[in-house]
Amino acid sequence: MGFVSEFKEFISKGNVLDLAVGVIIGGAFGKIVSSLTDDIIMPILSLFTRGIDFKEKFFALNGEHYADLKAAQDAKAAVVSYGNFINAIIYFLIIAFVIFWVVKLANRFKKPQEVVVAEPGPTKDQQLLMEIRDALRTRL
Repeated sequence: MGFVSEFKEFISKGNVLDLAVGVIIGGAFGKIVSSLTDDIIMPILSLFTRGIDFKEKFFALNGEHYADLKAAQDAKAAVVSYGNFINAIIYFLIIAFVIFWVVKLANRFKKPQEVVVAEPGPTKDQQLLMEIRDALRTRL
């Protein structure tokens, strides 16, 4: 089997196509979550935190104080941007929550698979008796 035919077989499997669609939709969904967090949730959260912009929350590891994150980065100071980390946690929680509900909804609509129970075959004793019966029938 050649490389091209193996590749066609690999691509034509449903799981690969499902994964590709999932990655594309996930990328688009990430932008929606970013906008939801940056443009809606964080401004509302800043109302309760007296206008704090979490993106600007940081501390410099050299111990100096900078007016804002950009000034610290321009000074090439090593900084811990814990505000960006807080935003990333919020992004993750939103995505995890939405994925949880999508999977829960999909499982609700998924048809339950019928379990096919195969009837057990005849035991050795039953099989022997059937052979004896068949042998007696052929003699008569």
